[in-house]
Amino acid sequence: MHLDPLGPTPSAPPRIVALGGGHGLSSTLMALRHLTPDLTAVVTVADDGGSSGRLRSELGILPPGDLRMALAALCDDTPRGRRWHDLLQHRFDTDGPLDAHAAGNLVIAAAWAVAGDPVSGLDGLAELIGARGRVLPMAAVPLQIEADVTRDGGLDVVVRGQSRVAVTSGRVARVRLVPEGPPACPEAVAAVRAADWVVLGPGSWYTSVMPHLLVPELRDAVHDGGARVALTLNLQAQPGETEGFSAADHVVALSRYDPDLRLDVVVADPTWVDDVRELEASVRRLGGELVLRQVRADDGTPRHDPLRLAAAYRDAFAGTWGDVGAVR
Repeated sequence: MHLDPLGPTPSAPPRIVALGGGHGLSSTLMALRHLTPDLTAVVTVADDGGSSGRLRSELGILPPGDLRMALAALCDDTPRGRRWHDLLQHRFDTDGPLDAHAAGNLVIAAAWAVAGDPVSGLDGLAELIGARGRVLPMAAVPLQIEADVTRDGGLDVVVRGQSRVAVTSGRVARVRLVPEGPPACPEAVAAVRAADWVVLGPGSWYTSVMPHLLVPELRDAVHDGGARVALTLNLQAQPGETEGFSAADHVVALSRYDPDLRLDVVVADPTWVDDVRELEASVRRLGGELVLRQVRADDGTPRHDPLRLAAAYRDAFAGTWGDVGAVR
């Protein structure tokens, strides 16, 4: 017998746009697909490592890896959907040039070649696999991430490339996109402006979450598009990017890059919040309410449980979190 753990769905499901990349965005999408069929993922396109980096360099295309992960997360939880998920995520293990390539990256590259543009290719592929939502790139051109990093002894160095920034030693002092102020994907901007809710995070803070706020058209759409904004915090600091950060530091970091950002809700797991008052204060300064809920998976990993996260989003979006973990 199948039981819906989230209860009945509303008659008019919300239009939700999730901004991010990598495993963090996948967690968000697997949760949000329980709440609405009107779901769009807007995905960072700055990956320069592994299979994505190789295809980006060889074919001159947007890096497909984070887009692939978003498509896989939107596959139906049915035998057919799970087969598509596994196919997209399969990696070759060979002694030849296909080694470590993700099959889904090659499929996306082929879809783009056939369709003639990234958006049409992704839309066609999403229809083919029965994805429960739409996947769009955040920018119309491949991006590079560049960071100023402070290391032991106060030495400042410049680290270039998402794959390097994500694992850098030291503390990230500043991050920027190259080219600066890149053109946004028009369909992504339109989706944000039409949304009821925009969801930021979780994910690598400086390389998956922050970049969306560094694309001017996308940032402006978040500010004045009329959507409410939800921020999902990570479950721990990330070695390299945010080592030593508290939960509140993550919120403050966003506000430093985007002083005009306003939040409606921030979802956090209480197991990582050392100082609830500090986090609540940082959230309130951005106009939001803090919702503390158990959203961590039970397997001991720093991973969000999709059903727990979906329940937290449902209540946060409806403003019905009441006394179950909300800080007032």
